[in-house]
Amino acid sequence: MILWLNGELVPASQARIDPADRGFLLGDGLFETMMARHGRVAFLDAHLLRLARGAEAIGLALPLDPARIATACVKLLEANGLADAPRAALRLTLTRGPGPRGLALPPEPAPTLMIAAASAAPPPAGLTAIVATPRRNNRSPSAQLKAIAYLDNVLAKEEARARGAEEALMLDNDGHLACASAANIFIWENGRLLTPSADCGILPGIVRAAILELAPGLGVETLEDRIAASRLSRIEGAFLTNSLIGVVPLTRIGERALPAAHPLTARLAAAYELLLDSADRNG
Repeated sequence: MILWLNGELVPASQARIDPADRGFLLGDGLFETMMARHGRVAFLDAHLLRLARGAEAIGLALPLDPARIATACVKLLEANGLADAPRAALRLTLTRGPGPRGLALPPEPAPTLMIAAASAAPPPAGLTAIVATPRRNNRSPSAQLKAIAYLDNVLAKEEARARGAEEALMLDNDGHLACASAANIFIWENGRLLTPSADCGILPGIVRAAILELAPGLGVETLEDRIAASRLSRIEGAFLTNSLIGVVPLTRIGERALPAAHPLTARLAAAYELLLDSADRNG
């Protein structure tokens, strides 16, 4: 595997990150996970805008402008033989770089920027889920940042595996539905499409935004809302979204089976695929 690290393409076996890097020691950094199709990164501008906004929020200057980061992604795909791959995953990690011991910010940060690429499997037809014990802290300033400190989500995902499910649904500290371990969630309730609101500790996802834009054109009423966990027992269907899986239905939550092929979920998934195809042709 070839990595892009601080401006250079290097074999993963030769890559070196400073042992004092604050991303490694403190989780002081951000990341983006992106999907590329035949060498073109889907919603690249939106990902880089979110990265830039997140970096500004934590007081970290991007070491490269978005155009150069975009070029790095293309070169990395080529270096790994993925320029023609139907699906490839890109992981961009930005940290504040090395610093002295303790929590105080380094006076002159030297950020670390790394991009990795790998082939990506097709998304599953459906997923099962449980409501996990770990919570999303909706009062944390990092809740809406794609921060690399992901331990709560890791533990939630492991709980799902231990309980025989594939995904973990996480609640916020007030008991409202927030997200899955690495995805946003939508539910169907009384014919409307609902998704947790921004104050529920969610990361506002790129695909989430696309679905909210596409839905009205299909005659689907949407609502961003605080969704109590008890409402999950009455929903008509649900699906997850993220940049790698796109739109994937949930077939079971806990012991309750859900309709595997809600017709409106299928229509939204098809509209999203058309959006990707259009971006590929026009990008």
